[in-house]
Amino acid sequence: MSGLRVRYTTLEIGDMDIHIRTLRDTLQFRDIDGEAEKFGISSAAWPIFGVIWPSGRVLAHLMLDYHVSGKRVLEVGCGIGLASLILNQRSTDITATDRHPETEGFLAHNVALNEGNAIPFVRTGWADLDDDLGKFDLIIGSDLLYEIEHVRLLSAFINRHACSHCDVVIVDPRRGYHAKFSKKMAELGYACSQRKINHTDFMEKSVSCQILTFSR
Repeated sequence: MSGLRVRYTTLEIGDMDIHIRTLRDTLQFRDIDGEAEKFGISSAAWPIFGVIWPSGRVLAHLMLDYHVSGKRVLEVGCGIGLASLILNQRSTDITATDRHPETEGFLAHNVALNEGNAIPFVRTGWADLDDDLGKFDLIIGSDLLYEIEHVRLLSAFINRHACSHCDVVIVDPRRGYHAKFSKKMAELGYACSQRKINHTDFMEKSVSCQILTFSR
C-alpha cells in the first residue's frame, strides 16, 4: 500500500458488523504503471472506487434481506464492494466486477477482515465482449451512470450477462441519466419500477437516491 493512505472502519449494517479498509479520502492517487490510465481512469476519477458512497450503503442495506437463495449474483462496478461483502456473509454465490486496477486487492483484503470466503472477481469494462463471466440471476450496482454513454454500455453489459429470468437492482444518486437508462432497459425487454429515497434510518445525513428495479 506504499503511497496510499487508508482508513479502517466498522459499519453496522443490520445485525452485521462489516470491517472495511477504504482509501483515507478522495485525494489519494497511485498509478505507477499507468494501468488506470490505459482504462481511461483519470487522476481525478482514480479514488472514486475506494471510498464508501451513500448509494453503496443503500444497496448494501437492500441486500441484507433480498431473496438470493439459489441465485447467482453479479455486482457491477463494485468499487469497495460493500454489497458484495454483505452477500458474502450471507453465503451467496456472488461475483464482483470493476475496471479499476486496485479493486481486487481491496476486495480480497476486506473479505479477509470479515473472515469470509473468497469472492470471485473479474476486472472488466462494460464494452469488453470477452470477459467469460457467464449468466446471472441477479445483477446489482450503485452509482454507475456518470455519463450519457454509460446508459448504452451498462444496459448492454447487463443484458449480455442476464439469465432469461433475471432481476436487476441499481441505486442511482440522481445524476440525471436514470430515466434514459430505464427506457433503454425497457427496450431490451425488462419490466421497470423505481422509487425515491430521501432519508434513511442508517445514515445521519440526508440521502437522495433512486432505486431502479428491472426484471424479465
